[in-house]
Amino acid sequence: MKNPIFDIENWREIGATLARNKTRTFLTAFGIFWGTAMLAMLWGGAGGLKGMLMRNFNGTDTNMGVIFPGRTTLPYKGFNKGMTVRMNETDIADIRRITPNMEHSSGVSMTSANAAYNTTHKSVMASGIEPDFFKIQTPLLIKGRLFNERDVHSQKKVLTIGRNLADELFGTEDPVGKFMSVNGVYFQIVGVVAQYSEANIGARLDDNVQIPASTMRRAFNMGPNVDFFLFTASAGTNPGDLKPYLMRAIRQNHPIHPDDTSAIGMMNIAEEFEKINYLFLGISILALFVGAGTLIAGIIGVGNIMWIIVKERTQEIGIRRAIGAKPKDIIIQILSEGMVLTAVAGIAGICLATLVLMAVDHVSYDPVMGSANFQLRFSHAMTIMVVFLILGTGAGLIPAIKAMRIKPIEAMRDK
Repeated sequence: MKNPIFDIENWREIGATLARNKTRTFLTAFGIFWGTAMLAMLWGGAGGLKGMLMRNFNGTDTNMGVIFPGRTTLPYKGFNKGMTVRMNETDIADIRRITPNMEHSSGVSMTSANAAYNTTHKSVMASGIEPDFFKIQTPLLIKGRLFNERDVHSQKKVLTIGRNLADELFGTEDPVGKFMSVNGVYFQIVGVVAQYSEANIGARLDDNVQIPASTMRRAFNMGPNVDFFLFTASAGTNPGDLKPYLMRAIRQNHPIHPDDTSAIGMMNIAEEFEKINYLFLGISILALFVGAGTLIAGIIGVGNIMWIIVKERTQEIGIRRAIGAKPKDIIIQILSEGMVLTAVAGIAGICLATLVLMAVDHVSYDPVMGSANFQLRFSHAMTIMVVFLILGTGAGLIPAIKAMRIKPIEAMRDK
């Protein structure tokens, strides 16, 4: 007797068997189809939702911390509580001197300003930043270049201008290379920038101007004060691990009580992103549970239809046994029917999920921030199919064993 796996007639018989009761086969196949599609869409959709959220932070280094001054809550060395702490350039220099594993950093000073070109004026925020700022929050460079350490050392009066502000002041003119006034001081525009990230660190880049911090302090007589300090930790280091060094550097220059934890604030951006990762891990697990529930319902349907098929074909199986069919041939025959039903319906479900995810990804595409990645990975699709085939085969195993044990004489008597 031929091996049923390679026997064309066997596969034709499988098709004929499943076609005997089209309604029952369709409903069972639909359960598998829908279970596969739901599991695949939920799995791919969870990843897409995370991508949609995370792309709002494109260009922002996630291993970042922000130090900002507050008010003292304890008296110290003759100073009453409630004193405002003001960070300055000395604090920044000391932080960089004593803090290990700090990769990039920038002090940020901000002031409201009047930006003008020819007769067009606009109220803006001028941000005094250091070149490393652009490594912490990478902008989208529309035209020109970013200012660098050479511009800082040569004390050039240069700035970058936000895309929206450039459109308002210059219209269709190319602003790069031109001079504009900021609070009556003229600066040369070296670049036009836009903000990838929806997370604002200070003033939004698109609508304002960015000037080298040391240049802005001299031009506007602002003094040494710094509004806040950004930094990123080296790979493998959490920004929170650097907090003791940062606090110590600032405390040594200000009358702050050692137990006063409110005088200097710190925001650990890395921890916030970790919370987001845990949130979406939970969503992914929930999606898998919901999809798995639908999957199990479909697999139970496969087991039921296989059981009914075996019951209906008792006499046929008995005749096969009588003319020499081996028990393993009967098992392979029954399992093959379950596998065919599971495979065809499962592949159709994955195809539907892929098309739906592609449509959602197309609709959610952003020309600046890019795709949210609503997609089903090939490895995930294969995992779903393998699990379905294993469970589908397992669901048909008990009916197949029952069929194998049918004795020819008993089958002939069964009516």
